Amino acid sequence: MTDVGSEVAREQSNVIAKGPFQRFLRTIGPGFITGASDDDPSGIGTYSQAGAQLGFNIGWSMLLAFPLMAAIQEIAARIGRTTGKGLSGNLVHYYPASLLYFIVVLLFAANVVAFALVSVLAIVFLHYSRYVTVLKWTTLSLFAYVVAMFMAKISWVDAAKGLFIPHIEWNGPFLTTLLAILGTTISPYLFFWQASQEVEEEKLSPTAKPLKWAPWQASKAFQRIRADTLVGMALSNLIGIAIIFTTAATLHKAGVTDISSSTDAAKALEPIAGKFAFVVFSAGIIGTGLLAVPVLAGSAAFAVGEAFHWPVGLARKPKEAAAFYATLAVAAALGTGIMFTPIDPIKALYWSAVINGICAVPVMVVMMLMANRADIMGNFPVRGWLRLLGWLSTIAMGLSAAGLAVQWML
Repeated sequence: MTDVGSEVAREQSNVIAKGPFQRFLRTIGPGFITGASDDDPSGIGTYSQAGAQLGFNIGWSMLLAFPLMAAIQEIAARIGRTTGKGLSGNLVHYYPASLLYFIVVLLFAANVVAFALVSVLAIVFLHYSRYVTVLKWTTLSLFAYVVAMFMAKISWVDAAKGLFIPHIEWNGPFLTTLLAILGTTISPYLFFWQASQEVEEEKLSPTAKPLKWAPWQASKAFQRIRADTLVGMALSNLIGIAIIFTTAATLHKAGVTDISSSTDAAKALEPIAGKFAFVVFSAGIIGTGLLAVPVLAGSAAFAVGEAFHWPVGLARKPKEAAAFYATLAVAAALGTGIMFTPIDPIKALYWSAVINGICAVPVMVVMMLMANRADIMGNFPVRGWLRLLGWLSTIAMGLSAAGLAVQWML
């Protein structure tokens, strides 16, 4: 605790001396990192496949997803900040164990293909506050896709139509892609991560307490959470739109509607980046991977650790939370194992997003019920338009999954 206290004091003293940009970086937190990590390799693969397959016509789905994902992530953050426990921590206290284990298994299975060992090592050996700083700076790698979008020969009229005019096709491929997009933007692991990171941030602060027991801190905390989440989700969607537009203007226009490898995806940049196309695309994948892996692996470790009442937290040293870090390492080992199989990585990432979309439905239902319980949330149950958007997000995901199931059965 001495190390954590000195680190917090040092962080606070630095804030005073830094300029507006540095203060902004220190203000943004779990929501911003969650939003950036949402554009993980699974998201990059899904958006690339969507743009190649459907062109600009799928762009509207990103505008639809923005308010829904922002609302559900804010609800997750509020649960963590209000209760002082992550989603699994609340599940284990207020719900049957069978429901908890079911959700944890869904979370673990849906995301194991995206883990990687190198980032896990960084999580273990870097102090939490330093690693969070690294993650914030790594978000800059995402803007490679924005640059690519403006360099591509995009028909902005067609892009605007695709973005603002919904286009729906009642067939399996379209509904699968729509569910994959929703699944990669509204992913269960993000709920667990943001709730748990609110708990981590609260524990690192010498004055912050769970809002259930410190209601006077609620107004400022909720304002920060909303701003943090909106900025993070806006960044996530901007990158998603950039990737869809870039692949729509290149691969789809050229008649390439199926991406089967990272080389195919890199071809989207080839007309604008020449021989460096693959390098640019790979740099984006690496950068987003470094952002996403700690979120993916961390969310699984938090969920399992809280379920079994283990000491959890990235601010803890490995010897203080051995089981927590062991779970993280096992998840990484299983995930990196995909590299030694004949499984197509792009296809695996795409179907991981589809599975996430299906798995998200029961998780979101439970989370919405949890957010409305006074015994869990105290004086701060989720009400009003935020609750409405949360349920709309849940219903949209459920309808997409149901529509896909119907198409599969026909």
